[in-house]
Amino acid sequence: MTAERQAAPQQRWPTGAQILWRYRANGAEHPHICRPVTVVRDTEELLAVWMAPGTLCIRPELADGTPVHHEPLATRYTKPRRAAFSRWSGMGVLKLARPQEPWSVWLFWENGWRFKNFYVNLEEPRLRWPGGVDSEDHFLDLAVSPDGRWEWLDEDEFVAAQRAGLLGEAQAGRIREAGQRAVEAVRSWGSPFADGWERWRPDPAWPVPELPEDWDRPPFNACLHRPPDAP
Repeated sequence: MTAERQAAPQQRWPTGAQILWRYRANGAEHPHICRPVTVVRDTEELLAVWMAPGTLCIRPELADGTPVHHEPLATRYTKPRRAAFSRWSGMGVLKLARPQEPWSVWLFWENGWRFKNFYVNLEEPRLRWPGGVDSEDHFLDLAVSPDGRWEWLDEDEFVAAQRAGLLGEAQAGRIREAGQRAVEAVRSWGSPFADGWERWRPDPAWPVPELPEDWDRPPFNACLHRPPDAP
């Protein structure tokens, strides 16, 4: 392990710093989602970042240019893909992540800063490096309303990913267990749901972060843990 990787977990970014929030392609060794974000808070307990409207991001699409979610589930995870540029629209997203927790909590607003909902994204615990954090999406998610009601999202994609070999049986079981722990966190309504983040607002002086040309640079491939049964 290099000295750079040893130092990365202790690194704290100041408020206003610009970093990358990336996800690897499932079953592959490269990132397929990259979102430049601005650091809101970075402590031992929480990393909070803001993805501003208009941010240029990287997202996957099929090799023929078809948006991923326009492809039928039967072939959505088997057809070749490529990286594509996309600008984030809407009001922006506040992302909250606690170390070693296998999910992050996102906050969405409608026009006029009317709080819409929380979104629990199940994922690998994020690994830090000097330029940002890296993870792997686990398909299954939760939508949580302001009054605490919740529902599963993307269960069909979770099943399709298993059929396509992107998730092994043991890994899928761990993801389901993580989802149940996330449900318990929602039901208990502790942090971060009860912390008042829906009243947070970004600093108007923050510029929209730029997507660097080397957005897929290491140490993504080297640092992300993969469970032994992962494909």
